[in-house]
Amino acid sequence: MGQSPKFLLPAGLALLAGIALSACSQPDDNKTVEQRTVEITETALADYAPTTAVTGEIKARIQSELSFRVSGRITERLVDVGSKVTKGEVLARIDPREQTADVDVAQASLQAADAQLTQAQLDFNRQKNLFTSGVTSRARLDQAQEALLVAQATVESARTQLDVARDAQSYTELKADADGVITARNAEVGQVAQAAQSIFTLAHDGPRDAVFNVFESLFLQKPDDAVAVSLLSDPTLKVMAPVREISPTIDSATGTIRVKVGLDTAGRELPLGAPVVGTFTGQKRQAILLPWNAIASDGGAPAVWVVDPKTSVVSMKRIEVAEYETGRFAVSSGLAPKEQVVVDGAKFLLPGKTVSVSKEVSP
Repeated sequence: MGQSPKFLLPAGLALLAGIALSACSQPDDNKTVEQRTVEITETALADYAPTTAVTGEIKARIQSELSFRVSGRITERLVDVGSKVTKGEVLARIDPREQTADVDVAQASLQAADAQLTQAQLDFNRQKNLFTSGVTSRARLDQAQEALLVAQATVESARTQLDVARDAQSYTELKADADGVITARNAEVGQVAQAAQSIFTLAHDGPRDAVFNVFESLFLQKPDDAVAVSLLSDPTLKVMAPVREISPTIDSATGTIRVKVGLDTAGRELPLGAPVVGTFTGQKRQAILLPWNAIASDGGAPAVWVVDPKTSVVSMKRIEVAEYETGRFAVSSGLAPKEQVVVDGAKFLLPGKTVSVSKEVSP
């Protein structure tokens, strides 16, 4: 029996037919896209004071570098970093043998000068008696008197030399010049210390400062005199203190200015050397405040999504940010009061699309 002929379509025509059928079966994307649900906030001008947080350190207001006044090898070191010391307490010693020998020489010189003075005094007294009796001449008496004056001057010089030698001997002991705490040590036992070489740093008891290195731009905002100082490890421990000193020069290496906040009465519980955070508050001004999740980017520039209240259509607006703060930012231009800004759900928005507003949140 004969079979009916079969008609085969070319491969290309079959592919086109399949695409056409699939296209007919797909729904229209524009009709099936659901509206995005967003949360908005209505903009409003508000008073705010920009704040800047800077880390710093607690330091004693008065610090002294302690050093030996004579050179020598260190034989004893009696304190270390963190030691509490009192005024006059011996902190270290150097080998005193050289200075002791100088004292012995000075004492011997004084004894010799005293003996010469005694002899000169006896000679002067004898010549004076002889002159009164007319036995000796005026010239001999004047010579005896001159010898006496030289001997007296020699004794005074010897006494001065002995005092200098004793002072040098006392300099072999390094003593604290005030009550305080040792904050740095720069020498070890056995090291040869040079005169005026810093051996210890002593932080004096009394007022303390919180020291910060801040950028010059901070002071262009004219911050308040009062600064909130808190421990980095315990933010709940916070004190308010005034700015005591502002360095007149800028550090060429860091481009910062050193600012000292005086902790005269407050901050006694803040330990020396503790890292702290200083919050500088600028002058109050008006701006539109928005939460961080409202910010977007338009070609790298800060922007926000704005909803038209009549049509619920979104559009992107570029803005100028006056200040970035923790959890929020201040807008100086680009927005007007009573505009609706998207604060949640803006990740997949497109300009000109209609959105559904679920709720309005407070700015």
